Amino acid sequence: MGFFFSLHQFSDFALLALRIALGAVFVTHGLGKRRLWSMQPSEHLPAGMLRKLRILSIAEPAGGLGVLVGFLTQLAALGLVIAMLGALQFLITKAHRKFTGENAGWEFEFTLLIVALALAILGGGKYALDRVIFGL
Repeated sequence: MGFFFSLHQFSDFALLALRIALGAVFVTHGLGKRRLWSMQPSEHLPAGMLRKLRILSIAEPAGGLGVLVGFLTQLAALGLVIAMLGALQFLITKAHRKFTGENAGWEFEFTLLIVALALAILGGGKYALDRVIFGL
């Protein structure tokens, strides 16, 4: 049992792992939205939705990169929390998805929200640029 009580000494490595995972997901997904800049509004993608997705094509990789390297980690993670709250609101109210579904649910987005929230609260840890630059 003593082994589990001593795991807290690895909390900075855990924060690093969370940062790398969350940052990689947001950088990858955000950069995938770059193609939206060449698209025109349509019946399936109205102008308002296209505008929001274009904003996300900048905000997601920027926040993901900040979290990934640990620069302004809490602020970047808070931005990702806001993005995920918007995604969940859309998936639940507009796309009418359940938590888990046959084709797709919103459990992945919920997990990203919780990881981003944890990093917004805890910060980047010892292995983040925040520590080097700001002494946090």
